[in-house]
Amino acid sequence: MSSSFGTLLKATTFGESHGKAVGAVLDGLPAGLALSEADIQTQLDRRRPGQSTLTTDRSEVDQVRILSGVENGRTLGTPIAMQVENRDQRPGDYGEMDAVPRPSHADYTYRIKYGLAARSGGGRASARETIGRVAAGAVVDKWLLENFGIEIVAWVEAVGDIAAPLPDINILSRKTVDAHPVRCPDAATAVAMTDLITAVREAKDSVGGILVCVCRNVPIGLGEPVFDKFEALLARAMLSIPATKGFEIGSGFAAARMRGSAHNDLFIEKNGRLATATNYSGGIQGGISNGQPIVFRVAFKPPATIGLPQETVDYDGRPVTLQARGRHDPCVVPRAVPIVEAMAALVIGDLILRQQARGR
Repeated sequence: MSSSFGTLLKATTFGESHGKAVGAVLDGLPAGLALSEADIQTQLDRRRPGQSTLTTDRSEVDQVRILSGVENGRTLGTPIAMQVENRDQRPGDYGEMDAVPRPSHADYTYRIKYGLAARSGGGRASARETIGRVAAGAVVDKWLLENFGIEIVAWVEAVGDIAAPLPDINILSRKTVDAHPVRCPDAATAVAMTDLITAVREAKDSVGGILVCVCRNVPIGLGEPVFDKFEALLARAMLSIPATKGFEIGSGFAAARMRGSAHNDLFIEKNGRLATATNYSGGIQGGISNGQPIVFRVAFKPPATIGLPQETVDYDGRPVTLQARGRHDPCVVPRAVPIVEAMAALVIGDLILRQQARGR
């Protein structure tokens, strides 16, 4: 199983959804960063369950403990181990998994691949695995901001067929995004999204959505063509998040309907250096950052666990009516915001160290 991400800056996550704990080990971060558990907790609080009526009612405080790598409030340059206990465990909610693979879950594929699967929830396939990602990403996020001025902000652009207009990505902040529980910065659209999620939840169904992320002040020159192009690593990072189904950067799939004369980002002089008049490239050209804001989208499917009965079959192929149990979000995108930010931070941090290794 592959549970590590990164080359010079590597995050390894551990734990199952209803095991004793989950967490991460972050290796490769330089020494000297001022770091406390409170710095990490801010992002974990944005990810944790039970934070509003739009999320699962699983009750977890998700309190992080730093186990190693920090002394007297500073990183040592050694592996930083972080742990979050699972307190609201209800493994009995998943008894049906012994006999019936849940539709669109990892139950069947994990069992076939490994010969057995975690009996409690989704195990490593559960979204609780992302706690480790968020913890590691929060550390790197702080390092990027303090040492390079890099700002990473994600937000909810769409829930189902309700989409928000693009905000001013040059000034958008996490505070603005968090002004509404659905994490959409457009107030009117946020209300409509909330109404939709509420209706879907009452119908015991689920709905998908789209996140947008902007990374500002990213240095020019990051990315390792040809196989570790910046956008390729971002795509790998984002599509490793549970429930993701699509990734696009800059103009994305819309570029397929454009002509080159309209799509090309023409160069201009700005503040004494070259810049581009438009940003259809999404801040990356030739797999290398070009100094413009990096903008990408991630599509999330409707959560697979729903309250409606589903006609399926058990592992022996016998027809059964599955009445799902457990506690799950009707829409994952509001809580996915800090996960996307964390994975973006891990990609950028690793690429910065790889660029620095060149002596540039």
